[in-house]
Amino acid sequence: MFSNIGPVQLLIVLVIVLAIFGTKRLRTLGSDLGSAVKGFRSAVSDAEETTEQLSDASKKDADFDNTPVEETRKDS
Repeated sequence: MFSNIGPVQLLIVLVIVLAIFGTKRLRTLGSDLGSAVKGFRSAVSDAEETTEQLSDASKKDADFDNTPVEETRKDS
């Protein structure tokens, strides 16, 4: 997809973006984007931890003694 883009084209795009937004606006956008990525990673980590805890709990619930139970039925 981007294999045909060279360093000169990237430099031209960077100059155009700087002209449109300005350096202060780009700095603000960069910090906002960084905060969003950090929050996303934190949420994914929390979700994985919760999933792991639920998985461990279900394994404990499923753990049982596999020995046969003697029948206590009496014929009357």
